[in-house]
Amino acid sequence: MTSAALNNPIWSALSSAQAHFAIGGPLAKRYPAEVAPFIAVPEPSDAAARASTELVAPGEIVNFVSIAPELKAGWEVLATGNIVQMVWRSDARAPEPDMTGIVPLTDADTPDMLALTSLVFPGYFRPRTPEMGAYFGIRQNSQFAAMAGERMKLDGFEEISAVCTHPNFTGRGLAARLINLLVAKQLERGITPFLHVNETNARARALYARLGFEDRATLPLWLLKRT
Repeated sequence: MTSAALNNPIWSALSSAQAHFAIGGPLAKRYPAEVAPFIAVPEPSDAAARASTELVAPGEIVNFVSIAPELKAGWEVLATGNIVQMVWRSDARAPEPDMTGIVPLTDADTPDMLALTSLVFPGYFRPRTPEMGAYFGIRQNSQFAAMAGERMKLDGFEEISAVCTHPNFTGRGLAARLINLLVAKQLERGITPFLHVNETNARARALYARLGFEDRATLPLWLLKRT
């Protein structure tokens, strides 16, 4: 799959490497609500709007990224914005991760993962999100300090996501160490890492650029509620 698939990443993921998660058909696809809050369409047509409406329960909140149909009656727009899609630079050196204190996360860690992500990025991490890829964490002083993992997967590309550090542990380079580990593992498998970050999050964007990522595209995001 070429990098053009990243222009509509949710649709591309649900049509390829993560097709086993896909609910829907040729006009709209979504992840199960307990996996991720994302829905996607291949084009912004009226037919895609009708298909999207059929996939979302009344009262449910979902996200479209990059492409969204014109949704009229029965929908409320809660927020709109832009996210920057960053990909691993082809000339960047593969990192040599520092594994000190980093452990693979398992089902037993899910409550801690949900608590940390709800503190930092509420609404995006769900009970079954860890099924989307590998997740790693760091505990310090018996407290869950930081985590990161893999979310959307396309053929040849995997998204690094849920990069979270507890406010009590910021400034210690924990997020960078976790990202370096994920990048190294993906590159070993011939995978190109990518990620998404809010365009206003200058601090995170600077960190990702320093680690080896570059801006690829700015994608619109819609947060909508089915009424």
